Amino acid sequence: MKDRTKIIFGNPMTEATVRAAEKSKAKYVKKYGDDSAAHYKIGFEPIDTLSFIGANNIVFKEQNEPFDEKALIVGNIRMGFGHYRISIAMASCAAALGYKPYWLDLASFDATGSKMIREQNDMYSLASRISQKSRLFNKLVWEPLNKEGFKKISYNAKDQKNSELLVPIFENIPKDVPYIATHVWPSQGAVHAGLTHVVNAIPDNWPMGLHLSEGAIHAVQTPFAYLGYKTLGGFAKTPLKGIPESVLKEVGCFVDHELLVNLTEDDRLRRDRLQNGKPIRILMTVGGAGAGFDDFAAMVKHLLPYVNEKKVALFINFGDHEEVFHKLKKRLPDLAVREFFNKYDELLSFVKEIREGAAEGVTAICNEDIFRAVYSTNLLMPVCDLLVTKPSELAYYPIPKIFMKHIGGHEVYGAIHGREFGDSTDEYPDKKSMAEALDRLIADKEILMHMLDRIEKLKDEGYYDGGYNCVRLAVNGRL
Repeated sequence: MKDRTKIIFGNPMTEATVRAAEKSKAKYVKKYGDDSAAHYKIGFEPIDTLSFIGANNIVFKEQNEPFDEKALIVGNIRMGFGHYRISIAMASCAAALGYKPYWLDLASFDATGSKMIREQNDMYSLASRISQKSRLFNKLVWEPLNKEGFKKISYNAKDQKNSELLVPIFENIPKDVPYIATHVWPSQGAVHAGLTHVVNAIPDNWPMGLHLSEGAIHAVQTPFAYLGYKTLGGFAKTPLKGIPESVLKEVGCFVDHELLVNLTEDDRLRRDRLQNGKPIRILMTVGGAGAGFDDFAAMVKHLLPYVNEKKVALFINFGDHEEVFHKLKKRLPDLAVREFFNKYDELLSFVKEIREGAAEGVTAICNEDIFRAVYSTNLLMPVCDLLVTKPSELAYYPIPKIFMKHIGGHEVYGAIHGREFGDSTDEYPDKKSMAEALDRLIADKEILMHMLDRIEKLKDEGYYDGGYNCVRLAVNGRL
């Protein structure tokens, strides 16, 4: 296994940085044990929610099971919903191009590296929630860490060393299998394990050392991200060697095949609803950490009079966080909803009904199953007219979007990109500005019509084809 901690893309790390990285790895080994000599055998289980694309989950088994000859692995972790959502997009595009997708959640195993990931994810989620409750913590700690702390190339050194703990999980995975990682740790782990066809699909628009995985092809969604990684500008106090073009590709946005194949017809139906005075269908999503609740509740309260006047039909996906729904009901006791709680099949039928039919009132969706929780938003996007979201992974999806306040400074640049490319609004950081923006969008439907025109143009330009392009890179090493 090559040591990728001391030199990163030709840039030497300081001895202090290397020592800190080695100390970090040693801490996890001491805490969770050394499984470097383990022989984890792997097999597969079907993922019911993703059966339409034939996706199988990779799990530990008593005996190894063979991969399909057209296998493509999507390496991921659950960190909120974002990385799972992008992973589903990659699996979808792989299936559409004739490959058999396999799901590898590195946080799901009883292994040292998995426990390391779960601990770090718990810390990240806790800090994210604190940032929403403490303005001082957010200003002094969380915003600077997400924007500048994670940007430093030295931050990558520690992650590279910690990711060596993931290698045992890969022991019985073919080295030449096409592999797309939707978080940097699954990418680094695969590279350390000797996999040769690794694509590191970078989710953010803000370039950060956190996302570097030397040995993989780095796939970015935007020109801004491409230039940031090409130069590694701002990753250290002095100029650095950047990432070579051979392993850095601007591929477009990471979007599911199912959201693209009927997009033109979806947009036609959206125009029809807007032009004929039908309720504007607004989709809201609750993040995996449940952060930003006060702003979220204020938006729902503001939209309820429009719902009662049948100017808006509101859809809220609570993900797998039913407690947030009950919290909202306590805040808004008069809120009447149509519930789809652990009723995924009924939701499927409902979506079919309203595609060209009528939709009114407030609809609430929640699912204990993580795949169904995430994919419910995918089901609803094609039949809705406006998505309310923070500017994270959903910032790049082909539906008109209005952005609520970001959580973590890196997300700011997702909103900037969406605004500049024309399929989204600005980011509205407080209750007042968000309410005013919603009022304007509901009153002036020409704004949404313009966004739909932009979405169609961007689709024709291949702007949303990043998922397909990541598959091509993983299989062929080129676009």
